[in-house]
Order: sequence, then structure tokens, then C-alpha cells
Amino acid sequence: MTSPLNTLDDTRDRLDARSDVGAVTLKVADLDGMIHYYTDAVGLGVIAQQGSSAVLGRGGRPAVILEHAPALRHAPEGAAGLFHTAIVFETRADLAAAVHKVATAYPGRFVGSSDHLVSEAFYFDDPEGNGVELYFDRPRETWAWDGDRVRMDTVFLDPNAYLRENLTASALAAPAGEHDAGVGHVHLKVGDVATARAFYTGVVGFDLTATIGTTAAFFSVGGYHHHIAANTWSSRGATGREPSLGLGEIDLVLPDRDAVGALRERLASHGVAQHDDGRTVTFEDPWRNALRVTAG
Repeated sequence: MTSPLNTLDDTRDRLDARSDVGAVTLKVADLDGMIHYYTDAVGLGVIAQQGSSAVLGRGGRPAVILEHAPALRHAPEGAAGLFHTAIVFETRADLAAAVHKVATAYPGRFVGSSDHLVSEAFYFDDPEGNGVELYFDRPRETWAWDGDRVRMDTVFLDPNAYLRENLTASALAAPAGEHDAGVGHVHLKVGDVATARAFYTGVVGFDLTATIGTTAAFFSVGGYHHHIAANTWSSRGATGREPSLGLGEIDLVLPDRDAVGALRERLASHGVAQHDDGRTVTFEDPWRNALRVTAG
């Protein structure tokens, strides 16, 4: 893939700074079981359910869309796809309540926890093996930047101490979906980071905000720490995905039709195939991870 990185200072090559990630669609084998996980444990509410799909979120904001796909199978080890869906909570108490509920209802699914300097994060696998991050953003004024790179790290965060300090009875008792929370970022497994960087910055128009050597890169707009990340920690050399359980689409929400049109033109100029149904524009990255663009 060729990417004209020398033209990145042209605002026509950038996503509108008001853009954001929206819901993540997952193809699932057990629809009822996955609804229970994301509602009873994570704390999302059912916004809509019809037939073989369910839209889940908090505060009326869609976060996870589950689509029943029993004919599909899990992708093989080392394949590209979803690393995790990251759901950001408005308060530490809401985050602590979700962490407590997931750890209690689904023991053995806890993967780890980290202080990333910009955020406080807890990691789990859902019942079908999809990665889930539950996190709280520290105030933006506390984030440190070195030029256009945000300082992030992975520092041990004691989960038991965090719950002792932040868990409240009122947050635990809150009905599913009551508080505001949504997808803060999405982390992908890709075949190589250089190609991911060229695509997500040089074609889609994100800004690069951080890297971890040659194994991970982080992309955002509007000065956020990251909206999309890509790593090769378990997928180096992966090629295009075959239909499988797991990631269906990632929604990108742009502020208006002009912003969508500008992205559509960039995709066309780089020869990226796209489908425009008049409401959404859908395209794929080099590993066939699908992104669906709408105007907010």
C-alpha cells in the first residue's frame, strides 16, 4: 500500500476533529448468553432487540451491537481482528461497579489491570473470547504530551485496592444502562503496524498519538489519547480475515455529511473499495476489519 505521508499537514487529509468511534458490532454464537454478559455484568442496557440482533448501550448511547451468527466459527489463532472493545465510564464508581459485577458473575475472565497515565483500565474476555476493556479517563488537563505524542505507560493497578477505594453501593445498585458510558476506543489485531499506520493516518485521516516500538500504534482525532489502536502482539504476519465470529464492524461517527463526503473522497483517491447506501459508508482496512461511517 502506498500512502502519501508527506501530505498529512493538509487538513483535507485529516478526519474532522469532532469525529468519534461509535458502536462495535460483534458476530456471536450465543445471542442470549452474550446479552446477559454485556447487560448483567458490564452494565449496558438493551436499547433495541429484534430477531437475531440486539443493540446495547448506556444513557441511550449504543455501544455494542450483537448479531447472532451461529453458522460462523472462531477465527484461528494468530488471525487479525478484534483485540478489545474499550468501554469508557464517566466516573470511577461506575467503572468499579462494572468491574465488580464482571469479576463476580464471570470468574476466570479477568485478564489484567493497568494505570496508563491517561486512564485506569481493567481487561476481561467475554464468554466468546472477545477482549473487553473497561476504563476511566483521567482529566485531559493531567495528560502529558511530548509534541504530538501523548505519554502513556503500563503501570500495575491493584484491582482490589481500586474497588475498595471507588466501589459504592449506589453504583452497584444502579440499573443496567442508567449511567452514561460508551465505546471510547477499539483496539485491533493486525498483520503489521507499518501498514496499519499508513492506512489509518494516510488514508482514513487519524493522527498518530503513540507507538510501542514496532508492535503497536495508537490513532485519534481531536486530541484524544486514542480512538483506534493496532498491534501485532499475537497476529504478526496475519493476512485478510475470513468470515468468523467476533468483530463485525466498527462505527465511526463523523459530525456531518460534509465530513463523510471528504472521507469518501479520500478512500476513492487511494483505491479503497467502499459501499455507500445513502446513510452509511462502509469500507475495510488491509485485514478486512470493517468500518462503518455515519454522520452524527
